[in-house]
Amino acid sequence: MYDHIGLHVANLDASVRFYTAALAPLGFILCSRDDSGAGFGPKDAPALWLYLDKGKKAGDAHIAFRAPDHDAIKQFHSAGVKAGGKDNGAAGHRKDYSPTYYAAFLIDPDGNNVEAVCG
Repeated sequence: MYDHIGLHVANLDASVRFYTAALAPLGFILCSRDDSGAGFGPKDAPALWLYLDKGKKAGDAHIAFRAPDHDAIKQFHSAGVKAGGKDNGAAGHRKDYSPTYYAAFLIDPDGNNVEAVCG
């Protein structure tokens, strides 16, 4: 249903560092970058756009990225924490969501809830 999504970020460098690390295990890369924004996605097809907005307050968005497997979700969580994200739920089954739901959650540098999921 969605073609792309955009988030306003207060610190573009911190956000690019976080998303570059967290999205790499899911197969997504930094596709575009300038002083005002950055785009992530599959090569030549950015679908997550970050826009610099220095006056931004903490975020309240929730974004879930499809992961290929459990290992990618574990790597997403680990890499995201190392790159400045905050743990919001380690990799594991979420049987209250569905019997096969497996996910991890991070809070990005702007306060958005970022998830990797498969199942």
